[in-house]
Amino acid sequence: MHITLETDYAVRIVYCLAINRERKRMDAKTIAEQTGVTLRFSLKILRKLVACGIVRSFKGTQGGYELAKPLEEITLNDVIETVEGPYALSRCLNPEFCCPRNGDGMCKFHAIYDDISEMVREKLKAVRFSDLVK
Repeated sequence: MHITLETDYAVRIVYCLAINRERKRMDAKTIAEQTGVTLRFSLKILRKLVACGIVRSFKGTQGGYELAKPLEEITLNDVIETVEGPYALSRCLNPEFCCPRNGDGMCKFHAIYDDISEMVREKLKAVRFSDLVK
């Protein structure tokens, strides 16, 4: 199991904005160059980050992108869930999924997978970007 490439890039983009926050705003081209993400993909990810309130965008010649929140308020979980949605170890945790192994719609592993998923979410919530830029 691994995070998607888009999620990995989203984490890189937020980290790039975090370490360059003294410059305030960065244009998408610079972000793309510093993160190794294509400009087109960077723009797609930046739109998602703006929509969820992690990043703020500005138009015009002095425009660009900057973090919308203090680093202490942005967690790894925030960025990952922006791209992936809520973390779940197994598809059986999705309420719409009907497990074919058990007549009541919940397999024997459901509670185990749910506990593990919650532990992972808590670990990701504990990682703040303020800790990463020290």
